[in-house]
Amino acid sequence: QVQLVESGGGLAQPGESLRLSCAASGFFFRTHAMTWARQAPGKGLEWVSSISDDRRHTYYADSVKGRFTISRDNAKKMVYLQMNSLKPEDTALYYCVTGWGVSGSRGQGTQVTVSP
Repeated sequence: QVQLVESGGGLAQPGESLRLSCAASGFFFRTHAMTWARQAPGKGLEWVSSISDDRRHTYYADSVKGRFTISRDNAKKMVYLQMNSLKPEDTALYYCVTGWGVSGSRGQGTQVTVSP
């Protein structure tokens, strides 16, 4: 079955960086687009970024464009989210999701907290 394990979250100060990782297994990874989504306390699941199966196409929410970078390593079955210039509003539980949107399979999430 699909298994996604996110890691790399933690506590950061505004302006700092974090790199999230997602280890995928249980499906043919290299044929699937992958997405990062997040959920802030009391809010719904928000799409953050997606990457095509061949890494040629990447998309970002306006709120993170220019600060976050999505990437993947098909040989290692890994997806990454490099987060720079973090802001308090980036505080959320971050999920790795199969496919282009937020409705696919997802892992347990990794918490990112941005606070002075």
